[in-house]
Amino acid sequence: MEVIDQLQRKISLPNIPRRIISLVPSQTELLVDLGLEENILGITKFCVHPKHLRKNKTIVGGTKQVKLEKIKALDPDIILCNKEENTQEMVAELEEIAPVHVSDIVKIEDAFDLMHQYGEIFQKKALVGTMVNSIRDKIGVLQKQIQNKPIRKVAYFIWKKPLMVAGKDTFIDELLKLNKFENIFREARYPETTLEVLKDKNPDLILLSSEPFPFKEKHKEYFSTLNVEIKLVDGEYFSWYGSRLVEAIDYFKTLRD
Repeated sequence: MEVIDQLQRKISLPNIPRRIISLVPSQTELLVDLGLEENILGITKFCVHPKHLRKNKTIVGGTKQVKLEKIKALDPDIILCNKEENTQEMVAELEEIAPVHVSDIVKIEDAFDLMHQYGEIFQKKALVGTMVNSIRDKIGVLQKQIQNKPIRKVAYFIWKKPLMVAGKDTFIDELLKLNKFENIFREARYPETTLEVLKDKNPDLILLSSEPFPFKEKHKEYFSTLNVEIKLVDGEYFSWYGSRLVEAIDYFKTLRD
């Protein structure tokens, strides 16, 4: 079987991969929801869903650094990576061990394309089709629900020191648009900023994400001088793609209310 991944790299797979290494948390969750938990051999320390997985699988490192010897010892048929989560150097080293599939997710359609690719690679086409259709239906319901809601200008914070936000060409930005939120930071993918810049941009709403920095209720005080609504949001619903979108769209239905 020959597959073209989302970086347009050609991958040759002699058989359906049965021994899988996943180095991306949201992709690990997708594999489990596709019924492939038994085939997953190695994961990262950040693969926290489902919660029991880290007790049963080999932890091979993080998303930026992995233990190559551990991965090699697992003798995988395929290693699953992501352009943003994993480094180019890591991918090159992993290719010496097994075929490497790299995803690249910016738009919701990219997420659907990845799911269909996994459906082909792991022979789960019917289940993927059902999953994608379910998400599309939920998005349709959400769009009808918020069609009369006003567009709100938002800043979506992902880090505190330094202050950092999600900007253009990110999956987070795509999901903000889905919720009729206008991202006020468009100059870079993950720009640093200050309270002074934020004040000048005059947002209607500040969203504080639960990841990668775990913003809590106490952090709202830092932004209190801006006199703007501040809301804590579940970062997994804004940045995890794949099967997590099923829950995410339900979450978004309550967010605008």
